[in-house]
Amino acid sequence: MRLSVCLLLLSLVLCVSSDGVIRRAGQFVRDAAGGAWDMYRAYRDMREANYKGADKYFHARGNYDAARRGPGGAWAARVISDAREGWQSGVSGRGAEDTRADQEANAWGRRGGDPNRYRPAGLPRKY
Repeated sequence: MRLSVCLLLLSLVLCVSSDGVIRRAGQFVRDAAGGAWDMYRAYRDMREANYKGADKYFHARGNYDAARRGPGGAWAARVISDAREGWQSGVSGRGAEDTRADQEANAWGRRGGDPNRYRPAGLPRKY
């Protein structure tokens, strides 16, 4: 009897203490999904705008929006940015300098820097 009461109390303590871990993990996943959506939206806007010289602005904006969601959003932004630049550097032929500049804009946005630093003159206010 005493053993079963101890096991019951131990189980209760473990469930209550793990609740915070489960909640944080769920929040991380939600932030990551939202961050992935922010990155997609910035990419979609970049394609729609089709504005010369706006590439770095959209990189910074997507990373900024995603990172504002929290650690999960920042993680998603980093993973997506690194994967995109890794793939693009081998396919686009733009070279290492363009990849470095894109990654600089990505990091700037993830650190909370204002994406307008990279905004080209004349880009419609819609973006």
